[in-house]
Amino acid sequence: MPGRRRDCAARKDLPSPSPGVPGAQSRRVGATWPGLYGQNEILVAEKEGQGASPPKGKGQEVGLSAWCPQVWAGAALGPGALWAAAWGILLLAAPAGAQRGRKKVVHVLEGESGSVVVQTAPGQVVSHRGGTIVLPCRYHYEAAAHSHEGVRLKWTKVVDPLAFTDVFVALGPQHRAFGNYRGRAELQGDGPGDASLVLRNVTLQDYGRYECEVTNELEDDTGMVKLDLEGVVFPYHPRGGRYKLTFTEAQRACAEQDGILASAEQLHAAWRDGLDWCNAGWLRDGSVQYPVSQPREPCGGAGSAGVGEGANGGVRNYGYRHNAEERYDAFCFTSNLPGRVFFLKPLRPLPFSGAARACAARGAAVAKVGQLFAAWKLQLLDRCTAGWLADGSARYPIVNPRATRRLFGVYCYRAPGAPDPAPGGWGWGWAGGGGWAGGARDPAAWIPLRV
Repeated sequence: MPGRRRDCAARKDLPSPSPGVPGAQSRRVGATWPGLYGQNEILVAEKEGQGASPPKGKGQEVGLSAWCPQVWAGAALGPGALWAAAWGILLLAAPAGAQRGRKKVVHVLEGESGSVVVQTAPGQVVSHRGGTIVLPCRYHYEAAAHSHEGVRLKWTKVVDPLAFTDVFVALGPQHRAFGNYRGRAELQGDGPGDASLVLRNVTLQDYGRYECEVTNELEDDTGMVKLDLEGVVFPYHPRGGRYKLTFTEAQRACAEQDGILASAEQLHAAWRDGLDWCNAGWLRDGSVQYPVSQPREPCGGAGSAGVGEGANGGVRNYGYRHNAEERYDAFCFTSNLPGRVFFLKPLRPLPFSGAARACAARGAAVAKVGQLFAAWKLQLLDRCTAGWLADGSARYPIVNPRATRRLFGVYCYRAPGAPDPAPGGWGWGWAGGGGWAGGARDPAAWIPLRV
């Protein structure tokens, strides 16, 4: 792919990080991003014990993983009539999930007249959740005598180096989108030779690499387009403690917190933006890594190296781990919020059940961890008071660091279109100043409370 370097050289092994510092009882845990918004961070208001550093002796490999594309020879094609009939049938058949070992590109030798040439974006296209994006792809023939009629256009998503999922296929006037792309994907159709795909209402799961394949009766060619999303990477572990998640459990945990497992590229970009987190977590490709911006013990030591090794630390990489037996934390990724996160201030500390009722009274639900991170990073939510979140943790988002107040409120999330029973920035409290901690009191007795 033009403009993209594929490096499959293995990095040399380096010592694994040291265990946690004995006797540590509590510390401030958070990700710090100096740069675009100044000294930004989001902190977890919870006590932690030893286990905060990566487990001793688990990982030796350092650096981001690279993968090498495989190329398979295609089968010979039949006569034109059989070709058109066969693809007419395939257009009406639903795909059976990801396809493994599928036919790859049959490249025509240079100098042969009539070969089809596909051109795509040399870098990547960037969107956000809920947006609309065009995946660019154009094709032409080296001989002008060829017609664009009878050309088959197919888009697939690369699930892993050996698996592909059908997205969209077109043969003449027959078009079909597959799976969750139905109703969202269509050809741009900007004149002859345009195979660009328009993708609407982009989701977190749309992130990744796509193949544009153009085929006529005798030749075909493909191009690759990478779809990236604007968003934020956040480390996550459940309330039960650190290093409790298998790979599948990490996938589920990210989904429950309004995210997906981050890719190695997304984690590397977050590290370049200042993410510093001394706990190893699963990534989308099944590897386990963690970013260190300021080398220190017990995070590999000041002399350790990684991706971008040197004075700025690096991304420590344990490599690919046994995804059903080994347990780590997770690095999740989330993007733009369609709704709004807001804070409700209590009159006194309240339990989680009271926080949930308070959000419900505002036409909202207790915010998920990913929603709070997205509001902090993308909407500059800045609040120096800890509040409940949907997983039972208490956190607060900071754009401008300052002293914190310990009184717990709740962060709520209201979906687009949901009514606000108390417009104008008002929250709710109990009549008589009893706060929100009062069990099963009647919500009708609540009075407005300025937030």
